[in-house]
Amino acid sequence: MPHLAAVRYGKDNIRVYKVHRDEAAGVQTVTEMTVRVLLEGDIGTSYTEADNSVIVPTDTMKQTTYLMAKLHPVHPPELFASILASHFTTTYAHIHSAHVKVVQHRWTRMQIDGEHHPHSFLRDGSETRNAEVTSKEGHGLTIRSAIVGLLVLKSTGSAFYGFVQDEYTKLEPVWDRILSTEVDCGWTWNLYGKLEDVQSAVSKFDEAWKAARDITLKIFANDSSASVQNTMYKMCDEILAVEPTIEAVDYSLPNKHYFEIDMSWHKGLKNTGKDAEVYEPQSNPNGLIHCTVKRSAT
Repeated sequence: MPHLAAVRYGKDNIRVYKVHRDEAAGVQTVTEMTVRVLLEGDIGTSYTEADNSVIVPTDTMKQTTYLMAKLHPVHPPELFASILASHFTTTYAHIHSAHVKVVQHRWTRMQIDGEHHPHSFLRDGSETRNAEVTSKEGHGLTIRSAIVGLLVLKSTGSAFYGFVQDEYTKLEPVWDRILSTEVDCGWTWNLYGKLEDVQSAVSKFDEAWKAARDITLKIFANDSSASVQNTMYKMCDEILAVEPTIEAVDYSLPNKHYFEIDMSWHKGLKNTGKDAEVYEPQSNPNGLIHCTVKRSAT
């Protein structure tokens, strides 16, 4: 006899924009987000028996997101996601888990004539700041923060050699190469017992995001990289050292390749090795390297 093994449902791609107006200072601050809400609980009969009485409509999830944004802070995203997730597990007795993902889009304050403009902003890249929160009845809140879509490149200071070479290997060792990747870095916090615990720790979220971003950029730029694997491990290790309440750090780094172009066919023109100046950026295929580093048990 078939049975439901797992079910969840919700609303995706909820677009939210909020402006905070500091009338005294004459300064406005904006936040734009894309939100996803997924619910789990005693909802199986809606699938098996067409029983809609257990369904919280997805439009209700959207409207609730707007209301919570009006009534509560939306920054940092870890806090807003925790408020929203906790709302669903405390409001509806038959909903036992709520999964909320907040993608915060970049709006960076403009500088005009050397001064920060009070109400004008620019989007200086596709990088996002993300937060994923699960509120589970009787368990608490799990939070994963993330930097996604941070595109970086360095034109030297990266090598790759000493790898397995056999009859299937065409790749040649290289001691100097371009290294480029689109950073997806996440860090999982120790379990929070209740929403009030998240609210008490709210200052840590901005501090950890800034530290993780700074560490990522500094190690990427300064490390004499023997491999993407080793470089990303160093990043994880330093982020764990910065904030003791972070439980684990993970990276996903695609290797964006830039290939030398042999121009020797044209009058012996040199454009390889130490003479390489013009390269061909590659879109795919690409390497993809993952790493998760957890804090050692004490």
